[in-house]
Amino acid sequence: MSREYEIGMLWVEGPLSYIEGLCAKSFVDAGHAVKLYHYGEVSNVPDGVECVHGNEILQIDRFIRHGRTGSFALFSDVFRYHLLAKRDRVIWADLDAYCRRPFHSDTGHFFGWESPRHINGGVLGLPRDSEALGALLEMTRDEYGIPEWFRPEERDALARLRDAGTPMHVSEMDWGVWGPHALTHYLHKTGEARHALPREVLYPVGFGDRRKLVRAAGHDKIAAQVRPETVSIHFYGRRIKRFIGNHGGVPEPGSYLDALLRQHGMAPEPVIDKPAPLPAPAKKRRAAAMVEETGAAVAAQASPVAASAPTPVANPLTALADRYGSDKGSAKHRYTELYHMLFNPFRRRRIGFLEMGLLIGGPEHGESADRPTADLPSVRMWLDYFPKARVHGLDVSDFSWFEHERFTFHRCDMGDRSQIARAVAGIDPAPMIVVDDASHASHHQQNAFLEVFPKMPSGGLYVIEDLRWQPKTYEQAGITKTADLFRSYLDTRRFAHSDPGVAAEFDALIPAIAGCMLVPAFYQKGRKDQVAVVHKL
Repeated sequence: MSREYEIGMLWVEGPLSYIEGLCAKSFVDAGHAVKLYHYGEVSNVPDGVECVHGNEILQIDRFIRHGRTGSFALFSDVFRYHLLAKRDRVIWADLDAYCRRPFHSDTGHFFGWESPRHINGGVLGLPRDSEALGALLEMTRDEYGIPEWFRPEERDALARLRDAGTPMHVSEMDWGVWGPHALTHYLHKTGEARHALPREVLYPVGFGDRRKLVRAAGHDKIAAQVRPETVSIHFYGRRIKRFIGNHGGVPEPGSYLDALLRQHGMAPEPVIDKPAPLPAPAKKRRAAAMVEETGAAVAAQASPVAASAPTPVANPLTALADRYGSDKGSAKHRYTELYHMLFNPFRRRRIGFLEMGLLIGGPEHGESADRPTADLPSVRMWLDYFPKARVHGLDVSDFSWFEHERFTFHRCDMGDRSQIARAVAGIDPAPMIVVDDASHASHHQQNAFLEVFPKMPSGGLYVIEDLRWQPKTYEQAGITKTADLFRSYLDTRRFAHSDPGVAAEFDALIPAIAGCMLVPAFYQKGRKDQVAVVHKL
């Protein structure tokens, strides 16, 4: 029966301490198949635990950390929801959850009360069609969202910050906002809270008693709290590791945790000789903080080991592109590196934003314009990146099924200038930023520019992607390529085109062009022009 459910865990990178090792091994010893998802190198992984790269579940290059603690808990919350949505018959377990007996569920729901008010997600099973799971996934798409369970006065305060252009990021909110608080709210909202297990099943040892786990004098108290029906014990890993680190690095002999380590063949004495990090004692932490405050130069003089370089902050737009599967991110074109530099000043403003071409495929790739569509990766990215923008999407295929209060879809054939004109006339406010990622046919790109650019406000940015590829299904023989058209402007300050009428229309727009640049593929000199950026005067 225990093998019916696989256990999924996450450790972003680095060595496991014996606390995490014990917890992972406890599930293996209980008979579960265990997968440890990770993004960097991990070590000290117990035998029997399968290591799997986290990209199988969630591709991302920015890990959201809690602002006060620096913990990966927020990212872990997001990851577990995606894991449960993508994998069947999986139960999530934090790496500070110890397994006493095999996990089993008849419904796919497996979670429990930690307190009279909160359901904890440290151990979490939800069926893939769970309404609560769907709501959690939707909620965690918006890092600046205002939780619907907050008190009215709290929501009003956050709304004022949002309207002032300084919305509060989830990392600045209280601990657990995407974890137990959100989980409890949506489980109650959907009625799935009825499946919650009593506290003694998953959380028999409360937060206030955590230190008794590592003290010999607390053994009997913990043993009394662990009931026959208990299947898991939560160790409150970050806090318990800090406490152990302040008291010699190992639990006291005769303590409950010491007994568990020995039960699983993980006596702490040999384990502590391996790279199994526990926090340094408080005095050493304070000394390290003082060294850090004096600057890297002083630190380097005080220690023969040079201070390591700080971890760079990832490009937030790239992270969103990778999260939603847009080819604009690190996996393919890397356009977001350019876009974040250009668009960041507009990020908190109430602007109009237009993207033409919303999903790979369509007639330019030999598919019907009436093809079924099921995702809008770049639109989701733009809505998150520009929390106050009115986003408009234009495509030859139908995306009217996508509903968002700040998104409007316009179905349009890029070969028909009148359709483009009608679409842009309905955009209010006029688009401050335009991204043409449509068919990439030269005449389509030029049609769009001639119709849309004049409607843009002063200071606007017009971007044309994929200049070096034109589809055989659309490209017309003899038409000047768009890259060559803008190259001629940069070289001569006039637009040269095979059609004199088109050249005249472009020339008429020159007084409105404040600047123009052509960006080569992957930003490397000598590569073909890939992106055009035009600044409206």
